[in-house]
Amino acid sequence: MTTFRSGDGVEIYYERWERESALPPVLLHHGFIADGRTNWVLPGVVAALTDAGRRVVTIDARGHGRSGKPHDPALYGESRMAGDVIELLDLLGITKVDLVGYSMGAIVALLTATRDTRVRRLVVGGVGAGVVEVGGLDTRVIGGEPLLHALRAEDPATVTDPAAAGFRAFVEAVGGDRLALAAQATAVHAAPIPLDTITVPTLVIAGDADPLATRPAVLADAIPGAVLRTVPGDHMTALRDPGFIPALTGFLAG
Repeated sequence: MTTFRSGDGVEIYYERWERESALPPVLLHHGFIADGRTNWVLPGVVAALTDAGRRVVTIDARGHGRSGKPHDPALYGESRMAGDVIELLDLLGITKVDLVGYSMGAIVALLTATRDTRVRRLVVGGVGAGVVEVGGLDTRVIGGEPLLHALRAEDPATVTDPAAAGFRAFVEAVGGDRLALAAQATAVHAAPIPLDTITVPTLVIAGDADPLATRPAVLADAIPGAVLRTVPGDHMTALRDPGFIPALTGFLAG
């Protein structure tokens, strides 16, 4: 396993696909509950990028995939995850990077881009106006007590909120650590992000039926020069729509 220990002691897993390329590597950050394999390998994103001659790095966020899974909310939040991305760039000696994030990973990517000048191009998917209006994932749609109950409940039959039940089913499907994920849900980022300081070329991509990425134009308008693409699908299916990968690879090649 390829891991490093973060500054606060959490073990972080990452994976690399190396190619000879004059372009910077692409770092892919997944969404809540998922991991690098679920969001990026299985849908074919990694294969498309490597076929295009790009070097690729995926990271499993703390609490997810093959990374460490503490249960203390003080060790979570997208801000800490952005710190993990920056530490990984340092570890690998990366001087320029194309950064891609989906859902939770989009918040991580945005925070990273406001802090680190090594980002050359930025792609954020699965998010919309909520980033501007609530400072992160749109917890007005799913979050708070319904989500925490869904993650903490011993019996999934007690989860009655439809959106929360969907998240619980996803956790069960990937074998996630429910208490680690509940710790992240408790610490989710909910503060203004200085989007106007992001000056690198940015693509906002969202599913046209994604309740967590409604009004994505609000987000695109808040980032100087950002472009917006929509694809068919909701939060779970947009990433697998046939138009998603070409939009991503085309923008990064631009």
